[in-house]
Amino acid sequence: MTTDQLTLFALLLFVFVFLIWGRWRYDLVAFVALLIALLTGLVPADKAFSGFGHPATVIIALVLIVSRGLSNSGAIDIVARYLVDASRKLSTHITVMSGFAAGLSALMNNVAALALLMPVDIQAAKKASRSPSLSLMPLSFASILGGMITLIGTPPNIIIAEFRGEALGEPYRMFDFAPVGLACAVVGVAYVALLGWRLLPHERQAADAGQDLFNLANYIAEVRVPEGSSAIGKRVRDLDKLAEKSDVEIIGLTRRGRRLPGLARIAEIKAGDILVLEASPDSLDEALGAMNLEYVGQGTEQLGVDDLTLNEVVVQESSKLAGKSAMAMRLLYRYRVALVGISREGTRFQDNVRKLELQAGDVLLLLGADERLVDVTGRLGLLPLADRGQRVIQRDKAWLAVGIFGAAILAASIGFVYLPIALGCVTALYVFLNIVPIRDVYNSVEWPVIVLLGSMIPIGGALQSTGGTSLIAGGIVDLSSGFSPVVVLTLLIIVTMTLSDVMNNTATAVITAPIAVEIASRLGVSPDPFLMGVAVAASCAFLTPIGHKNNTLIMGPGGYHFGDYWRMGLPLEILIVVISVPVITIVWPM
Repeated sequence: MTTDQLTLFALLLFVFVFLIWGRWRYDLVAFVALLIALLTGLVPADKAFSGFGHPATVIIALVLIVSRGLSNSGAIDIVARYLVDASRKLSTHITVMSGFAAGLSALMNNVAALALLMPVDIQAAKKASRSPSLSLMPLSFASILGGMITLIGTPPNIIIAEFRGEALGEPYRMFDFAPVGLACAVVGVAYVALLGWRLLPHERQAADAGQDLFNLANYIAEVRVPEGSSAIGKRVRDLDKLAEKSDVEIIGLTRRGRRLPGLARIAEIKAGDILVLEASPDSLDEALGAMNLEYVGQGTEQLGVDDLTLNEVVVQESSKLAGKSAMAMRLLYRYRVALVGISREGTRFQDNVRKLELQAGDVLLLLGADERLVDVTGRLGLLPLADRGQRVIQRDKAWLAVGIFGAAILAASIGFVYLPIALGCVTALYVFLNIVPIRDVYNSVEWPVIVLLGSMIPIGGALQSTGGTSLIAGGIVDLSSGFSPVVVLTLLIIVTMTLSDVMNNTATAVITAPIAVEIASRLGVSPDPFLMGVAVAASCAFLTPIGHKNNTLIMGPGGYHFGDYWRMGLPLEILIVVISVPVITIVWPM
């Protein structure tokens, strides 16, 4: 093993460890890795930022903008409303929603598809008085499965297609993924709808959403003790009966910006103190009236006292709040919205709510005027959990948006125009027709994903140029020595799936695509089955909430724990391996 290979494998280990650790955001990890690769000479200086101009990077950015346009036009929203019926049996509801999510994900980015359907599904759960955890994980898995059907449904497909173009001279086309992806999606959706949701822990299935939609993960909220409050002069423990009656729990007290030790049970309450409560939104509002308290920020110049509304939103990975605190963002002063509470897998925080660093998947309870909440939700990249209709801005252009998109896909599919150019034309027309306002164009792009991809592509190239792919491919071939190429393909799919469960699926595709081609070369067979295997496996991250953004997005609203995913995800991954290998070998002979 050469010095360059040792250095590169150490660098990939660094990326692997820090992506699993999650302390640093994945785009920062990837960019630091690129800088190290440049400083050590693994990546030539003239290739430093080649990844940012790579067709795969451009296509992913354009797909996200087009997805925003389809959302803004209202076409998807209209169809979703017709599909949702709270009176349906749960299994029927999951079947309908999962099937629609899979179909929608084939036509647009699967993260955007889930973001559109998640509020609709939550509202259906509320009307049916059941826990949203029963249907959100099937919805997420179905949207991931549907993205495998077409080129634009998921980033790994785009990466694999463009890599094939570089390695073999011709990229995959729009529907080359359809035979394998459709087989996996149909079987996978049938599984999650008929059996998968039944494998969730009993406590998820028994939750009563009629009493509290987020029964599984109440908010940690902060409320202020105003002048004249009846709580002044009392000890915290003296409020226990009132708190219990309102179904809240007092878990701390903050004074002059500092949290008092423990639960502050014997502390005497003073005006201006902030009580830390664990409560649902309804219970919180009741407790404020019973104990003469007020929301933090209420009555100030920024927030006022009239026409205030509580809104529940989820922090997405691309949100401007991810990795920052409400205080650092100056949420109240800059946006005139107050952060009242946070829900994160039932965690009790020691930090003040407004000083807490927010993470993707956190559910926030925001207070403000309706128009301010709508504005902040869009500007900060948050996902509303109640379908308030603010996404649908131009219903009269729904079919126009669909027609433009359909024409572009058709033109790209028959080879009339290169896909990035076709998507670029759609984007330009959407902007010209104000389907996507010019101010929303750059906000529609998940820049952390773009930075990740732009940084990892040159490192993937270095893996080839240093001979690293040959070493890894040789190891896999040697491990399966004496077996048929089908066994090697199965092993590659399992390895890639495992990586995708703990790493970002985009990074997994970049790293494993060249390994797939090298394995095929060593075996003397066509590389297409191995590239298709990597495409399928990189998308199938069902064991953890960190492998795919959709799984992260549902974690807070569904009240899921880290260990819930494998219960439903492990049988699905096994099923995908069983289905994909024979279909790949039939459609893409070796």
